[in-house]
Amino acid sequence: MEANRIRGVLAPVVTPFKADLSPDRERFIAHCKWLLSQNCGLAVFGTNSEANSMSAEERMTLLDALVAAGMDSARMMPGTGCCSISETVELTAHAVNHGCAGVLMLPPFYYKNVGEEGLYRYFSEVVQRVGDTRLRIYLYHIPPVAVVGITPKLVERLLQAYPSAIAGMKDSSGDWNNTKTFLDAFAVRAGRADSTAGAARTFDVFVGSESFLLANICNGGAGTISATANVNPAAIYELYQMAVGASASTGAELEALQGRLNVVREVFARMSWPSMIAALKQAIAIYRNDPEWARVRPPLVGLTTEQARNLAAELEKIEFSIKLGGS
Repeated sequence: MEANRIRGVLAPVVTPFKADLSPDRERFIAHCKWLLSQNCGLAVFGTNSEANSMSAEERMTLLDALVAAGMDSARMMPGTGCCSISETVELTAHAVNHGCAGVLMLPPFYYKNVGEEGLYRYFSEVVQRVGDTRLRIYLYHIPPVAVVGITPKLVERLLQAYPSAIAGMKDSSGDWNNTKTFLDAFAVRAGRADSTAGAARTFDVFVGSESFLLANICNGGAGTISATANVNPAAIYELYQMAVGASASTGAELEALQGRLNVVREVFARMSWPSMIAALKQAIAIYRNDPEWARVRPPLVGLTTEQARNLAAELEKIEFSIKLGGS
């Protein structure tokens, strides 16, 4: 990984909760250690982390715990975007001070008819208030959840104003054509001298689903920040590593690897589960033989006993298995 740049496979780490619904620090640390051992970076406090059901204090306490446990903050991209500018600034500054490689920042998502000017002012205010040259923001485009989205015009404007702070984006639109638009417009800037800063600048595009990983890498993308990396990191990383170093003769093998990843993701993304988050946690509970992992925070609900059995059967049917480390 280059200085101040993170690429490859990252997991929006699912957050375990205790019976009183407080974050389970020990299980969280163990899961993060395992993910790092699988060549997977940590996009803690993302959508699949149930971050928007957590307080800023809870998020900062968990990040403190990861760093205290000796984990490399240069492999972390914490989610810091909130509707509140002050909370976003607090979370972002905290991550920067820990030396994190970047922050993944949702747009303010409560007001739905916000235009480009409002979003520009929001991100601009955050950059100025944090006021740290180490800041690297990855804009988070997830219209199925936030509704409020990131546009190429907004990115261009932010890059013009803050070329060193705006590092890239995660596209969770589920629309490859949208991702390709950003890749075509901005990914080619990697290594190009910026006329205002006089230094090389990059804009790295991550896809929100490993289903687009091969296409993303082939078109100059940076990797994936994918929910299923919580349970399938080694296989996703294998495709990433091969795609980065691919030659023309490996095309069929790459497509086969992509196909296998798609089969796994399809199981977890099925609408028959209450949510993908609940399904992922249930899978971890199954493979760790640890029912405590199945717990989610309201308003989410976990899988029923019957749904849990069905998930286990579906995973067995596709011959999916993982060896989860930690306790």
